[in-house]
Amino acid sequence: MATQQWSDLSTRRKTGMLVAASIHLALAATAWTDLARRPAEQVNGPKALWAVLIAVNFIGPVSYFLFGRKRESSGWGGRR
Repeated sequence: MATQQWSDLSTRRKTGMLVAASIHLALAATAWTDLARRPAEQVNGPKALWAVLIAVNFIGPVSYFLFGRKRESSGWGGRR
């Protein structure tokens, strides 16, 4: 597969790439902020490992939010 230069891409593709990159950066920034503020006791596994995994495309931040944080047992957001 031949590589393309940014200038060779259509406006639609450029827009799609910028939207995807923006979403990824927002997810990653939110996940890193949550990880930094959350005590280690409330994280499943080592915080350093999650900090690295969050950098992996969309999979990292989504995985952190689904599996990296321990569930609260009561209060808002907790399961009953």
